[in-house]
Amino acid sequence: MAGGVSFDVVSDFNEQELRNALDQVRREVAQRYDFKGSTVQLEQASTEVTLLTDDEFRAKAVRDLIETKALRRNLSLKIFDWGKLEPAGGNKVRQRVGLRRGLSDELARKLQKTIRDEFPKVKSQVQGDAIRVSGKSKDDLQRVIGRLRGLELDVPLQFENYR
Repeated sequence: MAGGVSFDVVSDFNEQELRNALDQVRREVAQRYDFKGSTVQLEQASTEVTLLTDDEFRAKAVRDLIETKALRRNLSLKIFDWGKLEPAGGNKVRQRVGLRRGLSDELARKLQKTIRDEFPKVKSQVQGDAIRVSGKSKDDLQRVIGRLRGLELDVPLQFENYR
């Protein structure tokens, strides 16, 4: 497609920024008076963060801290999938926080259908957990980006490789 332009629609986050935000939370918890003598453990895996703390009140406070620090580091709150509080041994509670990354097949098909129905001059292809949108006019692609930003979705969208 000579002279065509394209971009990719992805849903991702900066893992280093999340790690930095969690480190900030750990430092703040260690210094705050209301957490003195309590247990707060944050463990990050590739697909989830596990929070272990003494009670529901402290879990809610740590959740607020995580969200605040994430926002300051330009991370969307949509990446967090907060699980239920479940009892852990020794009078503690555990909460698993899933990390959303990538577009699900169902969401990719929904976005592709929206693009196909509203923008007939633009092509879209699902490529793994991303959607490649291409067309002849940059203006058409800008309108597609504007329309996709206006959708209320459970995941944050980024637009990469615009060329």
